[in-house]
Amino acid sequence: MSNNYQPFSGRVAIITGGSRGIGRAIAELFASRGADLVIADYQFDLAKKTASEISEKSGQKVIDVEVDVSNFEMAQEMAKNVIDEFGKIDILVNNAGITRDDLLMRMKESDWDDVININLKGAWNCSKAVLRPMMKKRYGRIVNISSVSGQAGQAGQTNYSASKAGLIGLTKAMAREVASRGIAVNAVAPGFIPTALTNNLPNELKDYILGATPMGRMGTPEEIAFAVAFLASDEASYITGQVLGVDGGMVMM
Repeated sequence: MSNNYQPFSGRVAIITGGSRGIGRAIAELFASRGADLVIADYQFDLAKKTASEISEKSGQKVIDVEVDVSNFEMAQEMAKNVIDEFGKIDILVNNAGITRDDLLMRMKESDWDDVININLKGAWNCSKAVLRPMMKKRYGRIVNISSVSGQAGQAGQTNYSASKAGLIGLTKAMAREVASRGIAVNAVAPGFIPTALTNNLPNELKDYILGATPMGRMGTPEEIAFAVAFLASDEASYITGQVLGVDGGMVMM
């Protein structure tokens, strides 16, 4: 695709968890396509470094905001800071997420709470924070990063699977609420993507996942980013409440 392809020119996008992995790949692609960015992350030093590198490479305005998405007040403050800096919010990508894997019988209550609070409540917090300015403009794109684990479930991931399944429900309900205001809400459900979240998976589980993937390979963060960019673009203006699986065929529903 031409380097002159700039579908996000003049748009402002917030990427939560945008400092590394899938989030960084999304941020880099959006910036290369003309978006000004907010890298929102609890790892402030890494967010600052990422924002600087992406801005230098793309020439776009990229700022960093320290935020714990599970904290309602911090999400509200994040949105206020973005409005103060850019005057608007066009796109939100709810990418921030963690894993705390274990079998249910061994899982600690805190591991359940942490995953639900960041992965699911965090997306609710950030969406609530940006909806008012989006509704005022009668334009917005929200893309939630779910997972095949939220579609089919995964042993040892009751917390993660529940949070990602919840994101699908959140996506569909929110899409119904705000569609009349020109806001589209969709989800992307990645399959097995090598990132910091998957590095610690046992080799036997990785082999099982690859064996269950018809394409027989892992995906890449960039492949997820392309799907997110499509759903966040005006090219997808008549798509809302949908879940796009980018999983090599692992989950066919």
